[in-house]
Amino acid sequence: MAKVILFNKPFGVLSQYTDQRSPSPRPTLSAYIDVPGVYPAGRLDRDSEGLLVLTDDGKLQAKISNPKHKLSKSYYVQVEGAPTDKDLQPLRDGVTLKDGPTRPAKVRLISPPPLWDRDPPVRFRKSVPDSWIEITISEGRNRQVRRMTAHIGFPTLRLVRWRVGSWTLDGIENGQWQETQA
Repeated sequence: MAKVILFNKPFGVLSQYTDQRSPSPRPTLSAYIDVPGVYPAGRLDRDSEGLLVLTDDGKLQAKISNPKHKLSKSYYVQVEGAPTDKDLQPLRDGVTLKDGPTRPAKVRLISPPPLWDRDPPVRFRKSVPDSWIEITISEGRNRQVRRMTAHIGFPTLRLVRWRVGSWTLDGIENGQWQETQA
């Protein structure tokens, strides 16, 4: 039976167990998870938060991280500005980034989700509004969601992955993890 760990990765933590950077290493998974033999299935940028799935099963790891399997991932995204439904339509149609066209995404405007406070907090500017969207993609290119929102003119301020496949962050506090079934 595959071991599966669902980790609510805090902002600023690398999605790996060691940091080769010297002299000031950054926080890694080793500060949070002491379970031998499990490794991240995919990545979550250091400046992104939320669900990171770890497993000891190589086939499951490939299924989660390889875009050919089209496993959907959902994100709560705080963007700069106030997009309308019309502004979000290009994301639903698929946009062309420098590394090629994206698959169509599911996107909707949402109310601010009930999330933990981020440390450090997202910058706040009185003169520039911000909004929240939920976006679901079935790819996972480098910084894809951030590049997609910037492409339509609404840069990402905060990015929280909430769901990978059928796994969610429900009930998992920031910086905490739980073991579950594959």
